[in-house]
Amino acid sequence: MPLLEVTDLKIWFHTREGVFRAVDGVSFSAEKEQTVGIVGESGSGKSVTCYSLLGLIPMPPGRVEGGKAMFDGIDLLKCKAKQLQAIRGKRIGMIFQDPMTCLNPYLRISTQLIEPLLVHEKMDPMAARKRAIEVMEEVGIPDPEKRFEMFPHEFSGGMRQRVMIAMAMITNPEILIADEPTTALDVTVQAQILSLIKDMQRKHGTAVIFITHDLAVISNICDEVNVMYAGRIVERASADELFSNPLHAYTRSLQKSIPAMQIKGQELYTIPGLPPNVSRPIPGCAFAPRNEIGDRSKCLTDSRPPFEEMQPGHWVQNCPGCLA
Repeated sequence: MPLLEVTDLKIWFHTREGVFRAVDGVSFSAEKEQTVGIVGESGSGKSVTCYSLLGLIPMPPGRVEGGKAMFDGIDLLKCKAKQLQAIRGKRIGMIFQDPMTCLNPYLRISTQLIEPLLVHEKMDPMAARKRAIEVMEEVGIPDPEKRFEMFPHEFSGGMRQRVMIAMAMITNPEILIADEPTTALDVTVQAQILSLIKDMQRKHGTAVIFITHDLAVISNICDEVNVMYAGRIVERASADELFSNPLHAYTRSLQKSIPAMQIKGQELYTIPGLPPNVSRPIPGCAFAPRNEIGDRSKCLTDSRPPFEEMQPGHWVQNCPGCLA
């Protein structure tokens, strides 16, 4: 049985401009020690999907329109606030995108790092301090006893991200949600952070849900990959299968956009157009207007493409115009 199983999740935002269907029927699962990737362009619904599991989307304007998110027999979408608070930060940890805006600039790292231990573990402050310094050392922060009392602005970007990982892992959660944790980092530090997440996962047996727009990152860290577009998952497969045999036109377009895949001297490929406006229902294939790798004339226009298993373990939205 999966550690987390999300079924037909729908998160819509009700605004004066209309109803934005940010997440429109997403399903995925995560097993113990498995790394599940969610990849797609900005605005595809990746972060909203995971924020909703922890009750972190503003309501209103956000609203859970349907679906389930089962974790240890508990539907996270129907949890009472107190019950969800006991799970969030204790059994499910999260690394946010930008550590500079997520760490409180007015509080020392020590205050922020030991908070989960004081709240969830009811630890004595001295024991919490000792545990926090140990975790800082685990995530590769040099001279942790001295840095423990510093403020966030005294850390580099890579070190702040290590602090965020330490905060997320300090209670040994069963699931870690990593929301684009390497976006603002250079390539060298990015590799260190990815390696650190994998090491912590192996040590504690944690399941990881990794959100990113970077396919290169996905290929290095994930066991299974979900490709999202316009609030829906258009393709799901193991990382090896997805990169060796992408079936959906959107996935192939994303791969073609990777700079390392370009022929030297040629213009870099970009997907034409813009993602669709999700404030209006999309009756057919959402990718049809931008589809130049497949045959857009064959894309479905009046019905939503069914999500089907085309090959063992390889699921894709079955739109004739998008399939390879």
